[in-house]
Amino acid sequence: MQGKKLHNLSRLRQALRRLLQDLERSLEVAFGRSSLVKGNVYEMARKCGKPNCVCTRGGLHRSKVLSWSEGGKTRLFSIPPERLGELQGKSEEYLRFRRARARVTEICREILAVLDQMESLRREEP
Repeated sequence: MQGKKLHNLSRLRQALRRLLQDLERSLEVAFGRSSLVKGNVYEMARKCGKPNCVCTRGGLHRSKVLSWSEGGKTRLFSIPPERLGELQGKSEEYLRFRRARARVTEICREILAVLDQMESLRREEP
């Protein structure tokens, strides 16, 4: 093999090793044992619709809700105060899991691209 090809192969091997390390770090979240709850927790402010309520004069009703998409529709679940911490933690863990999953997808694409480059550098005519 030519010197330039060897140099490029060396760089590609190093890149592959870095990607594999990144993949391992990204997969750590998949080995977790905590429960996941799909959705996002946030505070919602709304009007109740009663004509004499304080919300008609700007004092909106505030509550914590869990929001998620199901079948193309947004669903809301009003969170009881005693479950707020639990659901917030499980929702954050779900979002962390989804970010890690997306990163794993990116890394796999990058690994395949590096492998394709390595193959083309190593291939020779019969």
